[in-house]
Amino acid sequence: EKHPGPSSMADTKLIGFGNPLLDISAVVEQDVLDKWGAKLNDAILAEDKHKPMYAELAESHPVEYIAGGATQNSIRVAQWVMGKPGSTAFVGCVGKDQFGDKLEQAARGDGVNAAYMKHPETPTGTCAVLVKGGERSLVANLSAANCYEISHYETAEIQELVTAANIVYCAGFFLTVSPPTMIALGKHVAEKHKTFCLNLSAPFICQFFKDPLLSVMPYVDFLFGNESEAAEFGKAMGWGEELDVVALKAAAMPKESGSPPPPPPPPPPSPPPPPP
Repeated sequence: EKHPGPSSMADTKLIGFGNPLLDISAVVEQDVLDKWGAKLNDAILAEDKHKPMYAELAESHPVEYIAGGATQNSIRVAQWVMGKPGSTAFVGCVGKDQFGDKLEQAARGDGVNAAYMKHPETPTGTCAVLVKGGERSLVANLSAANCYEISHYETAEIQELVTAANIVYCAGFFLTVSPPTMIALGKHVAEKHKTFCLNLSAPFICQFFKDPLLSVMPYVDFLFGNESEAAEFGKAMGWGEELDVVALKAAAMPKESGSPPPPPPPPPPSPPPPPP
């Protein structure tokens, strides 16, 4: 069911900041993954060598165009769960083009208050979603999404949305674009005792964007990540790759709004089953 566009910023409970992208999805063979250096269950940023991939995919495979971007997808699902139009908002940068219009129409049609910065010269970003055997590999060409500026965050419209929201959600991918915006969000959340949620998003964030990640971590209340992302975070922090250790140490990191209490000890191991 499609909802009418949101009517009031005051209705906003959850706001996401991230990279709005048009997903170009195709089911592919292993040789396609190998050709572009893509791995399943992974995400990378497109390099020059990947630029022909999007057109080639559309020519060689049936493709589906989907309004996406990790944070925007999460916000759209949250809006579906919450129901009331305008309960969520999403902020990011698109181009002044047809793809940007499609993204805005899709988000607003789902009831999300899409408050995009619109870049006059750079096209809307795209993301190749290469699917094989139920797993996927993402190759993101950020384009306009990479142009988001904190000056847009500081506008009256965005400040009104941020003030209304109780929960802020960002994917780690936005650390490659605007750490100053994420820090400003974190300071607002800490000052107003709201909730900041961050997703590690991909192993390369922990590998190559550790410093921006650590600049935001003091504001994070909920940290999301899958097994490979958590293991890479543990490696980057010098904690090793044991997921229970990484989880406990991440939970004990200092917080701007006060250090969290020490985590409880892990439960004792289960007793072995009785012999038959």
